[in-house]
Amino acid sequence: MNTDRTEIDRMDLIEKPPLAVVIDLDDTLFPQCSYLYGASRAVGRAGAGAGLDQVRLSRAVRRQLVAGSDRGGTIDRALAAYGIAPDPAADLIPVLVAAFTTYRPRRLPCYPGAVEALIAISSRFPVACLTDGNPDIQRAKLAATGLTEAFTTIVITDELGGRTLRKPHPEGLRQAAETLGVHPSDLVMIGDRPAKDMAVAAALGARSIRVRTGEYADAPDDPAPTAHAPDLPAAAALLGL
Repeated sequence: MNTDRTEIDRMDLIEKPPLAVVIDLDDTLFPQCSYLYGASRAVGRAGAGAGLDQVRLSRAVRRQLVAGSDRGGTIDRALAAYGIAPDPAADLIPVLVAAFTTYRPRRLPCYPGAVEALIAISSRFPVACLTDGNPDIQRAKLAATGLTEAFTTIVITDELGGRTLRKPHPEGLRQAAETLGVHPSDLVMIGDRPAKDMAVAAALGARSIRVRTGEYADAPDDPAPTAHAPDLPAAAALLGL
């Protein structure tokens, strides 16, 4: 992206600043891979209790997560790759899924400068966190990053009606706007995934800033954001901070 385009994007956001900001969690504030690594190890430990090789199972789970962290059936595919037949796998899956979903990291590292950028943004704008996923897991991630108190409100789409309301369904962003007391068109959505974060913003007429961090850093701009930034500190700079 050339300097002229960056400056145009920045001036658009400064000359007509948002009334509130909504920020994605996974791969926007912290690297999702750090959580998934710990969760895969928790599955490995649970598998060891059932007689499986802990390291081998952990690696099988991690390979499936690397192939697509929001695909369903991760444990099923990992057991198949491990070489477990369908019938014994069916007995193992509930225990291993429970190990995955109940994993609670003590600490998750944020991206460099992300904490300071979030504090700067929240000092000027009301800020919502908009995230998809199992509510217990997402709240555990927030607690482990230490960022819970930095947000005016936290909207976890699965709490609104399950997986069907995950981004790009507009209900989560609509709820965030209502809680923040602004019209969706007065929001800026910051996130890493065009097909989710940029798409939900476009659905409600909000502007968006795409950060190129995490698993989807090289995904095509579809739909295109209002502006690009390499990371959250750069996104904060686009907002004049």
